[in-house]
Amino acid sequence: MSETNAQVRKPANAVSDAFVGKRLDADVLVIGGGPAGTWAAISAAANGARVVLADKGYCGTSGATAPSGTAVWYVPPTGDARERAKASRFEMGGQLAESVWMDRVLEQTWTNVQQLAQWGYPFPVDEFGEEQRTSVQGPEYMRLMRKRVKEAGARILDHSPALELHVNDDGAVAGAAGVNRQTGETWRVRAGAVVIATGGCAFLSRALGCNVLTGDGQLMAAEAGAELSGMEFSNAYGLGPAFASVTKSMFYKWATFYDEDGVKIDGAGSARGRGVIARELQTRKVFGCLDLADEQIRAWMRTAQPNFFLPFDRLGIDPFTQHFPVTLRLEGTVRGTGGLNVTGNDCATSVAGLYAAGDAATRELICGGFTGGGSHNAAWAMSSGFWAGAGAAGHARANRDATPGTLYHAGTVALQTTSAHARIDSEHIVKAVQDEVFPYERNWWRSADGLEDSLGRLDTLWAQLRASAPAQTAAEAVRAREAAAMVATARWMYRSAQQRTETRGMHRRVDYAATDDGQHHRLISGGLDDIWVRRQAVKSAVLTPENDGVFA
Repeated sequence: MSETNAQVRKPANAVSDAFVGKRLDADVLVIGGGPAGTWAAISAAANGARVVLADKGYCGTSGATAPSGTAVWYVPPTGDARERAKASRFEMGGQLAESVWMDRVLEQTWTNVQQLAQWGYPFPVDEFGEEQRTSVQGPEYMRLMRKRVKEAGARILDHSPALELHVNDDGAVAGAAGVNRQTGETWRVRAGAVVIATGGCAFLSRALGCNVLTGDGQLMAAEAGAELSGMEFSNAYGLGPAFASVTKSMFYKWATFYDEDGVKIDGAGSARGRGVIARELQTRKVFGCLDLADEQIRAWMRTAQPNFFLPFDRLGIDPFTQHFPVTLRLEGTVRGTGGLNVTGNDCATSVAGLYAAGDAATRELICGGFTGGGSHNAAWAMSSGFWAGAGAAGHARANRDATPGTLYHAGTVALQTTSAHARIDSEHIVKAVQDEVFPYERNWWRSADGLEDSLGRLDTLWAQLRASAPAQTAAEAVRAREAAAMVATARWMYRSAQQRTETRGMHRRVDYAATDDGQHHRLISGGLDDIWVRRQAVKSAVLTPENDGVFA
């Protein structure tokens, strides 16, 4: 049993039966209403579970997927297509992905996309009458998923962020509590199992759809004793216009980048040239223009991702002929691969009764140390959500006859009573965290001195949070928990980055610029006051000539 769990189960932390607010019972509570959360709810219900889904926003419109078009890692099971799909990301991710998990996700994604088609998702049709199922439009996709969750019999709590998990005498997660942001009413769900599908942490960088993605689920899980993995792979920056939040960067493969005088910047690009853009942005403005797209590509772009063009159209900018300023917005673990450590095929975590899916869970199993927007992320969300929902339903079913017993509050910062009088200044905390994780010289390029310097201030912020009085209102509690989650995420990120003394995947160390074969392992992390990091072996997944391109 973890030290964190032991700390939780104190008499003073017992959940009171005198709780005032909405009280619900369920077999499975899903926290988060994006693709991973909705697939989890549908899967759990299909396995006979009574399901409650709590969303921080409005299920179907909040989160990174809802406002965007996104590609899907949808590969037919014919010929060597899947082997080539696996190999294409294996090297980029530092050889940390595992063949078995890639196979599982490719197969489950294939099945789930077929299910979407049967449910009536309007996939576009090509000139031969064949549906093109390699991408989805977020608004239509999530509208359909909300509909299917309701038809499955699950109850949806909209605008209802969870604030903490509850655990039983055995340390197993057995529910959660939160608040309705619109009414201020508190809610509590006693559940046989909980799925964390709250997304990643983008540190309120104003990236599209990321305003609700502050790492809340990871904090709640860690308070209950859960472990994380791959948190060093968390410095993903999305490319987009400086005047808008849209960071869907696929179209920038047809872009040329220029300086303020209109001179082309050599080496700058959306994929492998993004570091050049980051370096230029440290001293001057950078401009882009989609001038490499021909008329046919331009027409396709307008239909593939119409929301990409909305900011340009509002300002009267033609991105195909006019130069526009660009920036890089940190998207952290949303496009990074770090998250809660998955310990089984059912996406269980290291804590009984707790499951993780989507961006809240590590994506190293299929991406290693590098991913981006859409594609693998979308496939992982629907696959891991499907497995986590089924796993949670099975756990709840197996323990349905157990005596409920006493439940305990797992939440700490901003929730537990202290003798302190100082209240949490959430706005100050958020800005202070952003000052440590936004700068390219601290997070895009990392160094021992820079990491130590940032961690000194982040540790101080955490100590301040720990010593502060609990929030007095529901709104304050939500903001304080977001601030605490961002501090915790940054500390897990940078402690892990300290331990990986090499450059691998998206993790770049200026003082260790080469990849070290001796560090072909995962980094598991956890803890709150004292962050710890340990190594974990990666199952063999190496391409060799002897197996003719098949993973060993």
